[in-house]
Amino acid sequence: MEAVVLAGGLGTRLHPRLPGIPKALAPVAGRPFLAWILDALADAGLARAVLSVGHLGDKIFDTFGETYRTLELTYAIETSPLGTGGALRSGLALVGGSDEPIWVLNGDSILRLAFAEMWAAHQPRRSNPRAITMASVKIPDSGRYGALEIEGGRVLRLGQQEGGGLVNAGIYLLDRRVFDGWDLPAAFSLETDFLAPFADRLEIAAFASYGWFLDIGVPADYERAQAELPAALAR
Repeated sequence: MEAVVLAGGLGTRLHPRLPGIPKALAPVAGRPFLAWILDALADAGLARAVLSVGHLGDKIFDTFGETYRTLELTYAIETSPLGTGGALRSGLALVGGSDEPIWVLNGDSILRLAFAEMWAAHQPRRSNPRAITMASVKIPDSGRYGALEIEGGRVLRLGQQEGGGLVNAGIYLLDRRVFDGWDLPAAFSLETDFLAPFADRLEIAAFASYGWFLDIGVPADYERAQAELPAALAR
């Protein structure tokens, strides 16, 4: 199994707290945030991860190099901002040659996920290059993300309402050919320019997770991660 980790975020809202540090290296409980994500991938048995990096990406390479625990690390380097979609497309070009589905993870959020269960749920769908399995998680206030509209396990719409509900947790299983045949610009958002407008043409299944979830993109949640993350992932 291989993964693409989208670790090129600028961290604009955290910038005053992280001068000269990319968001993926934000220290959380004494370790770079990305280390917690890579630990989860290594624990799940993955062999290789492509880190899609941009702003201050050299610092990420200097921190992790070409291996982390049992993971081989490769880097897809943005010379100009590509958005999450463009960054993913660049990262998928560097994954190995097998036909296995690819894990995709956001580099600024973390979920205590049952990787083996989500992998098994995706297997009956893997022959369809438009099939995507998305980890979803229920949170008390979906206003920052927008709740998912789901029917029969399929995601019909993304970001539809505020209040409690299932939201996109930023972890996916998909085919490396997922962007083939789509007219997309060089730089685009995976979520707002691809998944949301084309949900009716894609086959997006929601995998419901009940694990602890946190996105460090805003200062309040970054501070919450300091106190909660180690214990939450150990449970």
